[in-house]
Amino acid sequence: MSLNTASKTILITPLNWGLGHATRCIPIIKALQENNYIPIIASDGIALELLQKEFPYVQTLKLPSYKIEYAKNGKNFKWKLLKNFPEMIKAIWKEEKKVRKWIKKYDIDGIISDNRLGVFSKKVPSVYLTHQLNVMTGNTTWFTSILHQHIIKKHNECWVPDLEGIPNLTGKLGHSKNPDFNLKYIGPLSRMQKKDVPKQYDLMIILSGPEPQRGLLEEKLKAEILSYEANVVFIKGIIEKDQKKEQIGNVTYFNFMNSRQLEQTFNESEIVLCRSGYTTIMDLVKLEKKAFFIPTPGQYEQEYLAKKLKDEGLVPFAKQKDFRIDNLKEIENYKGLPLIETPINWTNLFEVFEK
Repeated sequence: MSLNTASKTILITPLNWGLGHATRCIPIIKALQENNYIPIIASDGIALELLQKEFPYVQTLKLPSYKIEYAKNGKNFKWKLLKNFPEMIKAIWKEEKKVRKWIKKYDIDGIISDNRLGVFSKKVPSVYLTHQLNVMTGNTTWFTSILHQHIIKKHNECWVPDLEGIPNLTGKLGHSKNPDFNLKYIGPLSRMQKKDVPKQYDLMIILSGPEPQRGLLEEKLKAEILSYEANVVFIKGIIEKDQKKEQIGNVTYFNFMNSRQLEQTFNESEIVLCRSGYTTIMDLVKLEKKAFFIPTPGQYEQEYLAKKLKDEGLVPFAKQKDFRIDNLKEIENYKGLPLIETPINWTNLFEVFEK
């Protein structure tokens, strides 16, 4: 884009479901800035708080909360979502109205929605970012997938952060037969870079996701690592105003880390114990890390991804209730996630906003 042209304003809106949607938007926001666009960030909760810390000089707006909560028992996850569905619909209607007002008020020229269901417009180019063309919900997958694809069709383009062919990372999640919408596979998105640095930690534990499951896993792992004798760094995934660090024996605890600190810590760690969320998987691919997954109980997407990668001989996993620290020895029998080098041509991607 010529520097003589007026900068266009792009509204980027990640879903507040854990931190994954927010963190994978970080490279997109940076690319917008590098290509002479003005990003405005809109979200809610910890997703918005994280991006405000990452981009303190970027304008942020608040969207209504979907009030997504996990059940304490993973088996009840789907029913908990159904119970919250009326509140979610209200939030979607509210965000539709807000976006219509914001387009006029802030002179918005384009939209990138990362799974925010009510963020789109017929007046400006709209892009939908997702790795779930098919939304897995057990025996209702066919229905939730149809609903989600109906949302996708409201946008000019759908960007999937994966490879189109085989091998790929998302499998059935991110691939659909004969899609009737404008689909672009842009390659894995990550804010991380691999570095050759001395190892400081034998094990890195990083938690994420909504409560109460994040907290339940934290308590379980705190107990499990009492018998782990090597050096551990434990990032709880709690976004607060100030960073807190605590040393207890061989374990260094942090409430959260910014992107720069996380990148350094990932590179300094031998193996990683974490959820099998897709953004985390993309980060591990970029860093060529060996890992062990504990999928969030009842979240079909994470369970599917963990099983897929285990079946391919890449990463082992265990159910949360079954995990024991000795399970980490299984990592030796798996290849680890391979590096996928797919440079993103942001200039070509952003052409959607120039039409």
